[in-house]
Amino acid sequence: MNNYAEIEKNCRESGSFCERNYNLADKTSMKIDGRCDFFAAPKNEEELYRLIRCCRENDVPYFILGKGSNVLINLFCGVVISTANLDEISADGTEITAGAGASLAAVCRTALENSLTGMECLYGIPGSVGGALFMNAGAFGGEMKDVVKSCRYIDENGNICEMNADNMELCYRNSVFRRNDYVITSVVFRLQDGDQNAVKARMEELMQRRRERQPLEYPSCGSTFKRPENGFAAALIEECGLKGYSIGGAQVSEKHSGFVINKGGARFEDITALVEYIKSVVREQKGVELECEMIIVDN
Repeated sequence: MNNYAEIEKNCRESGSFCERNYNLADKTSMKIDGRCDFFAAPKNEEELYRLIRCCRENDVPYFILGKGSNVLINLFCGVVISTANLDEISADGTEITAGAGASLAAVCRTALENSLTGMECLYGIPGSVGGALFMNAGAFGGEMKDVVKSCRYIDENGNICEMNADNMELCYRNSVFRRNDYVITSVVFRLQDGDQNAVKARMEELMQRRRERQPLEYPSCGSTFKRPENGFAAALIEECGLKGYSIGGAQVSEKHSGFVINKGGARFEDITALVEYIKSVVREQKGVELECEMIIVDN
């Protein structure tokens, strides 16, 4: 069993929130009773840096959690580190700097307030800035790679570094951060001057489309599967007759087949069983191997 004494001491001395045997239901958008051995929410970048260094020095595994909008957690035997307190946002000309824990929606609203355009398609994505960059989140034809200029991050050696977008290897739902032990701490967005009314109208239009097409009234991790080559996961799932199919409290949304939702009281096992069933049926009927988009944690 891991010894968390030093990590707890580090958190207490810095005034950062921490708790052992923590229930993560309220920290993830799927709202299931996942747990971790230790949960910590550092107050700023410096405390995040110190906490990660402490985990590494004591050989304690850690997992970085933003808004939890694309993560399904059953059990994590280590420290779940929340970036929620790294949420400062500032605008300077056509650039916006945001902490990794800031919500992407809040950054979009800051762009609107400053009459900046370029982020409208990202409005409504329920993730954090760090998580959105980590997976190169996108919607309605736009992605993070279209608007990111640079970021600050903690590298595998514990150094606080900066990286330009050209080096982030941003592609469909992937980035250099997914393949390395890097922890994003803040992101700089480069936008363009725009007409505030036009920016607002576009944001409202896309948000309305989300409400009409996506099951926002239920807990979920967003799109459950990545887009397969030459097709759409939702269409394949619906063609296989799985729309509305459920296992326990987990269900294929009746509004959008690309979403697995928590219809009520879903357990980790319900969701993962449904995901695997969908994959097997689509594989058998369509010859397509669906790849899960959400990150599944169970160790």
